[in-house]
Amino acid sequence: MTPRKRKRDETTSSKIRKAEEISSETCLDQPGDQSIHEVVKNEPSTLPAVHYDPDTTEPISCSLKSLDELLSWKRNEASPFNVATVPLASRLPPLDRCPRRTLVSHDMMGGYLEDRFIQGAEQETPYAFYHWEYIDIFNYFSHQMVTIPPVVWTNAAHKHGVLSVGTFITEWTDGAKICEAFLADEESYRAAADKLVQISYCYGFDGWLINIENVLSETAVRNTGPFLRYLTDQMHERVPGSVVIWYDSVLKNGSLNWQNELNDNNRQVMVLTASVGGDLGLMFFDACDGIFTNYNWTEQSLERMKSFSAAQGRFADIYVGVDVFARGKALELIRKYELSTAIFAPGWVYECHEKADFRKNQDKFWSLLSEYLYIHRPSTSLPFISSFCQGFGKRFYWRGQVEMERSWFNLHAQEIQPLYLSENMEKGGWLRSRGCSEDAWIGGSSLMVEGVIPSGLPEVCARIFSLHVPLATRTFVSFVYKPPVGVKVSLELKTIDVPLCTFKGTEEIASTSVFPEALAEDNQLVEQFVQNCGRWTSDGWASRCFLLKMIGCSLREVCISFSRDEGDEDVSFNCRIGEIMFLDAESLHAPLQSVQGICVNDVVWQTGASNEHEHTMKVLLNATLRWQYPPQQVRHFRIHWRHLRGPDPRIRSGSLTLIGRSYSTLYRVVELEVPAAPGLIELVVEPVSREGFRVPEDRWGRRTLSYSSSGNP
Repeated sequence: MTPRKRKRDETTSSKIRKAEEISSETCLDQPGDQSIHEVVKNEPSTLPAVHYDPDTTEPISCSLKSLDELLSWKRNEASPFNVATVPLASRLPPLDRCPRRTLVSHDMMGGYLEDRFIQGAEQETPYAFYHWEYIDIFNYFSHQMVTIPPVVWTNAAHKHGVLSVGTFITEWTDGAKICEAFLADEESYRAAADKLVQISYCYGFDGWLINIENVLSETAVRNTGPFLRYLTDQMHERVPGSVVIWYDSVLKNGSLNWQNELNDNNRQVMVLTASVGGDLGLMFFDACDGIFTNYNWTEQSLERMKSFSAAQGRFADIYVGVDVFARGKALELIRKYELSTAIFAPGWVYECHEKADFRKNQDKFWSLLSEYLYIHRPSTSLPFISSFCQGFGKRFYWRGQVEMERSWFNLHAQEIQPLYLSENMEKGGWLRSRGCSEDAWIGGSSLMVEGVIPSGLPEVCARIFSLHVPLATRTFVSFVYKPPVGVKVSLELKTIDVPLCTFKGTEEIASTSVFPEALAEDNQLVEQFVQNCGRWTSDGWASRCFLLKMIGCSLREVCISFSRDEGDEDVSFNCRIGEIMFLDAESLHAPLQSVQGICVNDVVWQTGASNEHEHTMKVLLNATLRWQYPPQQVRHFRIHWRHLRGPDPRIRSGSLTLIGRSYSTLYRVVELEVPAAPGLIELVVEPVSREGFRVPEDRWGRRTLSYSSSGNP
């Protein structure tokens, strides 16, 4: 792969259409059987600097910094790269049935750090969140007026069934001026709300935290309740399942005074209406989906909210704030009063501690809170696949082999995350699971399970997934791991009957364990699976396949059992898990699709001397590729290029070189050094199926690009 200064899952058809609507050129504008011709011109990029890095033309996520920017926002000028391509996954319990919710507000050093690079970044020790099973809502927070969540966060959250929410904030004197403008009258607040709704709908995230931290005039405060109600209603209509949450700061009289609780002062605005002849209550809390309280509450604050009449029936909508920087553990007290919580700035474990210890500190932090948090179960149909990649790593691996030898960060690559648990057992036994980037099967990390099998216990069992996946009549299971010395490893699957569950048509099982037997290597399904995947060098990795024959069952838990080979002494072990996959066995024979309709646009050329001692010119290509492919079939795409020929016809065509990976049907080629003009190159899109199956080369997408210098058309 070409080194760069920075390098930077399932897509719905409606979101593909969104991206195409934003684009200035669709693939239909370029006939598929023709080469594209470009003239190399060393001219500045005309791409909007808010959406593309001005030096490299990499696509980036950004905020809106002023009311003028908000009101002038146009969908056809939005960034197609920042559109979320992963639909919100289902989970149990769903948000509306979760009695005590957990919101995380991600505030880190002003936001839009390396996570702003949509195609990923080179970073030795990045921050990433991966304890998604504990939270319901992820809020991306910055002190810019309109904080649009970077798409990498929205896609990662959606993959785990977590809502992604942006922030609308006004602060201090400048904030008061903004509020006077957009809260001046109904027309003004509706115009602002309409833009917020359009932005959320366009980019595919799920709502807003409204954080007004400045004094409001009588007119502005009178219009705040109607603004919240209108925004909430419009969000619910355009983005089903979305939320609008109000921050506890402004009182009903317009003063700025944090209450640290929900009460009459911040619940409602009292408006004198001559036409009615009395007071009309327009509620802050009642106008939207919840309130995020300030952090300096006491137990008396919780008691008052619990008995407050306006809170009855809506305890889950009260998110009691916990500032990780400023307070110790308070979650136990919040849960005692059956309220939700908003954890602000959990990146404290990254910002204020050694970056090299980030994983250890983050796991410890969430382990301390886990007793007071729900574990949500992903609810999905087959296939269910995870290689445990956390979205960053020291290298990028493919089937146990290093594909890229450098540190990287790209949350698009984050797989469904397992349970990271630490458990002490009787007789001195213990278990711990953690992500580890020292070796991986696919991506940047694997799951390391460590523990001790104590004397007197035959085995220990690690629960790695809690989920709800209806199984096929014949479900094929693939399990990749590195066998530990002196310890046997086996799968234990827990199922529930729906309503009657049978195993192999004979043994009736109700909410109990299944211990599948491994299939022989010469089994027909195993041979088909290996043929689909292609052979690989094992390098210590073992692959075992299983077949479950079950009727009317759903998979509830995935566990791994560890038992000693012999004897009865304490045995310590560590076992690296690379991937687990559950497929409908019939899908092993399903045909794979071809990439269609590649187009190339937004081309920017850069030229310069190769080095100070040479007179040859370096030519760099920057361009956007688009194509069509069924989103439910793909894990990611590999983007390649090769030189077809140059000025000298005796020069043979080059071999394919990997440029990078895309997690949508869109990719920005950045600073690709190509031969001097005139030249002809080929850009190639290789789909990688969700199962990791090889797609034959005749189904890859290809587009040729010829180019000449401005003096040689």
